Amino acid sequence: MAKPKDNPNYKVVAENRRARFDYAIEEDLECGIVLEGSEVKSLREGGANIAESYALVEDGELWLVNSYIAPYEQAKTFAHEEKRKRKLLVSKKEMAHLWNATQRKGMTLVPLVLYFNHRGMAKMKIGIAKGKKSHDKRETEARRDWNRQKQRLLKEHG
Repeated sequence: MAKPKDNPNYKVVAENRRARFDYAIEEDLECGIVLEGSEVKSLREGGANIAESYALVEDGELWLVNSYIAPYEQAKTFAHEEKRKRKLLVSKKEMAHLWNATQRKGMTLVPLVLYFNHRGMAKMKIGIAKGKKSHDKRETEARRDWNRQKQRLLKEHG
């Protein structure tokens, strides 16, 4: 995800780098996230991890499960729970699409990036993905290694 040069509000807080290795991402979707005040302050300091989290559709709502937002030091009395379920905000049409993908097609909802957009709002990009088998992972790794080697060769002889 490219960072706009002239925008001071845009900031990537957490990225799930293993998602593209472990899953074949079919499509991605931007959604809002419901946060408490101390969670937003903590995110602005960069204290978050979405590597082991996932999203699920439950009772017509989209939830982010097992994501970690570090406690905010100055909010001792009004501190938030670090690994609570957080609600993700999507339209009804998108919700129906996500439910269809997960329930009928057996896809997984994987968080890709947690960031602040150009307006300073916390957003999350989730991917509709299918899990890769180990031979698919090896194939992806071999392709990546070959592309690296090809770039190195072009750099040497170019």
